[in-house]
Amino acid sequence: MKYVYPAVFYPEENNTYSVIIPDLNNLATQGETLAEAIDMAVDACGLYIYTSMKDGEKLPRPSEIASIPIDEVGAFASLVSVDMTEYAKKHNEKAVKKTLTIPAWLNTEAVNAGINFSAVLQEALQERLYTK
Repeated sequence: MKYVYPAVFYPEENNTYSVIIPDLNNLATQGETLAEAIDMAVDACGLYIYTSMKDGEKLPRPSEIASIPIDEVGAFASLVSVDMTEYAKKHNEKAVKKTLTIPAWLNTEAVNAGINFSAVLQEALQERLYTK
């Protein structure tokens, strides 16, 4: 599942960038270049979201990017996207095997459609748990 939050990038005097993600308790990070700052923002968001999910905390809804105040000259807002499925894989999240029962006709239709059962179940669980 993908999560997208606005971030504010602040150019610093030494050509580095500081980053604040207001919706995630003003989560902060930085990078030596803009590209590195973007990567660091994605990683920081991923860790924040991952930890919140493991702790059973409800994630805040992302703000509209236009509503994010820019209070310094040269600063700009951009969206940061985190694919939590890829983040969990990258950080060695162990998979847990679950057995489930569905009607045979539904299984046949899903198999014929090439549906990945694990992906659908993960997406549905995340949607049910974290977007209410």
